[in-house]
This record gives sequence, C-alpha cells and structure tokens, in this order.
Amino acid sequence: MPWHLYLMAAVYIIAGIMHFAKPRLYMRILPGYLPGHKFLVAFSGLAEIFLGAALCFAATKNFAIYFVIAMLAFFLPVHFHMLFDKKASMGLPKWMLIWRIPLQFLLMFWAYWYLRF
Repeated sequence: MPWHLYLMAAVYIIAGIMHFAKPRLYMRILPGYLPGHKFLVAFSGLAEIFLGAALCFAATKNFAIYFVIAMLAFFLPVHFHMLFDKKASMGLPKWMLIWRIPLQFLLMFWAYWYLRF
C-alpha cells in the first residue's frame, strides 16, 4: 500500500487522540440540537482512531475507507454550525470556516481514491 495511505491513517489516529486530549474544544463546536456531547466526542474520537488503524491493513482497508467517508459526511453539520455560530467558530476567520466545508469533500475523495489499491 502507498505511504500516503499511512499518512492518512496517522492523520485520523492523531485527530482521534485529540478528542481525548482536548474534549471541551470538540464539545464546543457541536450543534446544540445534538444530545450527549461528551459521548459524541468520545465516540467520534474512538471511531477516528479505529478507522485510522484499520486503514493500515489490507483486510480492513476498504471497510475503513467507506466508514471514513461516512464519518466525514456526518461531520458536515458541525462545519456549517461553526460557520454560523460565533461561539463554535473558535475565533477562526470566516474564509477558513468556509474552506473547511469543501475540505471535507476533498478528504472524502482522498479516502475514496484508495479503493483502487
């Protein structure tokens, strides 16, 4: 498997670990209509760690790719929430918040691209 697939895996594993290192940061960006912010932060962190690790093995790579794409799709409402809610925006510039939305789709495509290998 190409080295950049392992780079993607590392990105998701590190992102997942950050959910436990800075949980309040992640809880702050979740829309208010979602229940159980602590649970959602922990669950999504574990999912990112698990899926990142699963990307590293040929037997689980495709499974992980499909679930990474689904996970990124489920994260889209958070990015819109950050764009329109000042508290959730963490003081990031508007251009950066806007850019995060197409970035999600680029990340989905990056994952999808590895189904060829």
